[in-house]
Amino acid sequence: MSASQKSHGTSLKPPASIGREPVFIEVVETHAGQRLDNYLISLLKGVPKSHIYRIIRKGEVRINRGRVKQTTRLAEGDVLRVPPIRLGDRPATTISKSKYAFLNDAILFEDDAIIVLNKPSGMAVHSGSGVSIGIIEAMRALRTDLSYLELAHRLDRETSGCLVLAKKMSVLRKLNADFASNSMSHKKLSKRYLALVGGYWRFGERKVTKALNTDSRRSGERYVTVSASGSHACSIMRPLQRCKTASLLQVELLTGRTHQVRVHAQAEGHPIAGDQRYGSEEFNTVMLKKYQLRRLFLHASEIRFAHPISEQVVAVEAPLPTELQAVVDDLPMASA
Repeated sequence: MSASQKSHGTSLKPPASIGREPVFIEVVETHAGQRLDNYLISLLKGVPKSHIYRIIRKGEVRINRGRVKQTTRLAEGDVLRVPPIRLGDRPATTISKSKYAFLNDAILFEDDAIIVLNKPSGMAVHSGSGVSIGIIEAMRALRTDLSYLELAHRLDRETSGCLVLAKKMSVLRKLNADFASNSMSHKKLSKRYLALVGGYWRFGERKVTKALNTDSRRSGERYVTVSASGSHACSIMRPLQRCKTASLLQVELLTGRTHQVRVHAQAEGHPIAGDQRYGSEEFNTVMLKKYQLRRLFLHASEIRFAHPISEQVVAVEAPLPTELQAVVDDLPMASA
């Protein structure tokens, strides 16, 4: 692409093949309002973030011929200059559409603004930390008809269930605001999970308000702890079925902290089945040997929120995966 040409597309060629001349991209409406750094990280697949921030600092990235900061917000019609990116012969990650075609069948709801996906367990929502392809990268490869697609929130890699994707920047901003401001008194949305926890749940419905420190590390990995100095976190736990071995809970989140359900369940003395980070090794062994549970028993079963455009309530449910339903069926549990 010559310096005099403009691109209206949403992705560049693989980094190693970008030529010797700058590329000029006209910003479309779907990216209006997005931060420059986030836009470039999404645009330049495979380019290290450190390199992206460096070319911004050096003034090699420009908007409408002017120098900009990484925090600059894009506007529709802006002309973005991206300098030549030379990373040798390192190949870009190739995504096989056939390998991830099953995600098309996992769509629970879709309209012009959003997609609600039934996320499978074991697949990260985005790349990073040793993961080259996540849900968002796979969906972008599958849905080449869309000019914009971003995660509206996140689920742990081993958690399955309802995951919302935004098709427009304006939609993403509205959803982000609603997710961030949700509370019992200012209820913008409802996220409910099904969790199997160890032992007989000794409470009825229980509101768990325990602040969480999400910045701790253990063996180099994030390890969330209950801490008075942490961020406010609130979960409502309701027993559905119980027995001596385990209890099935419905957990409604009023905040969305990292690992919130897992850490709150642990703090109440009832760790989630199959949780290798916060769970009980003894309980996990029982669940594996007797009930063949080989994953975290945490499923985002329901999500309700105001549609970011129409303001009408969107309510979506994701059925319990067969491997989790089989565990529930085998346990001698009675309704709570």
